[in-house]
Amino acid sequence: KVMAWHRAGVLSEALSSGHRPRVLHQADWAASLLHGRSDTTDFNNALKLGYDPAAEEYPDWISSQAFAPLLPDRVVAPGEPVAKVTPEAARRSGLPTGCIVCGGTTDSIAAFVAAGLTEPGEAVTSLGSTMAVKMISTVRIDSAAHGIYSHRLGDTWLVGGASNTGGAVLESFFTPEQLRALSERIDPVEPSGLDYYPLLRPGERFPISDPTMEPRLAPRPEDDARFLHGMLEGIARAEAKGYELLRELGASPLKRVLTAGGGASNPKWTAIRQRMLGVDVGVSPQAEASYGAALLARQGASVARAT
Repeated sequence: KVMAWHRAGVLSEALSSGHRPRVLHQADWAASLLHGRSDTTDFNNALKLGYDPAAEEYPDWISSQAFAPLLPDRVVAPGEPVAKVTPEAARRSGLPTGCIVCGGTTDSIAAFVAAGLTEPGEAVTSLGSTMAVKMISTVRIDSAAHGIYSHRLGDTWLVGGASNTGGAVLESFFTPEQLRALSERIDPVEPSGLDYYPLLRPGERFPISDPTMEPRLAPRPEDDARFLHGMLEGIARAEAKGYELLRELGASPLKRVLTAGGGASNPKWTAIRQRMLGVDVGVSPQAEASYGAALLARQGASVARAT
């Protein structure tokens, strides 16, 4: 997006008109309304601006660009204290004047933090309209060829990727009521005998990076419960392939998976996934990303008090 704005002359036009533009993520902008700084972001949000969280700097191929001065030049760890709320923000929001604003994160990482996992090999699979996997690893893994990237979290890495398969495919065939009723008829111990790769449209990102990949949902049996069984297995198979790929590329071995998102409420699907993953699969104790954000804020408050 930044490159598109640069090429279209949007940023240079703003500068020539006397403005001082800054590229901010939504979280950065919201925080700036509290602490008044427009120069600050966090490791996780900055990753897609090309920031290297290991070196803690933008690489040369980013910092040498004409638009580089517009990027946030202060990049902090999630939960790191940034600044106190301004008097005006305190007045408008009702927050105490000494309140500390801390570095944020992305919604998916906040959901991971909410799950309370801390050990290498522990993972969260988010089963919403699409599927995303994130696992704690002592080794950083980045592979554009496989759609894999790593976020820094403390002294470890969250490695994983996001797939185009997921709940949206299921909902394109069945209502929520039908999904619940058909799931009751599934025996998760027995394979469906179907080899599906559920996608809404051509194209996959992870664990297979192929923009031309076609959905595979044939043959369709007459029994809708078996059809759903095959789709649930197909998504679970993609999840298992994702974690297997992370291991092949050097990440920590998978030990445990917690589930977030709407798919966490389907116990038959959980059992199918546990069979395919070969590790314990459970439900995240906290479903809201806001809980993870609150934990990061508490961490920052502890640091602020100590210093």
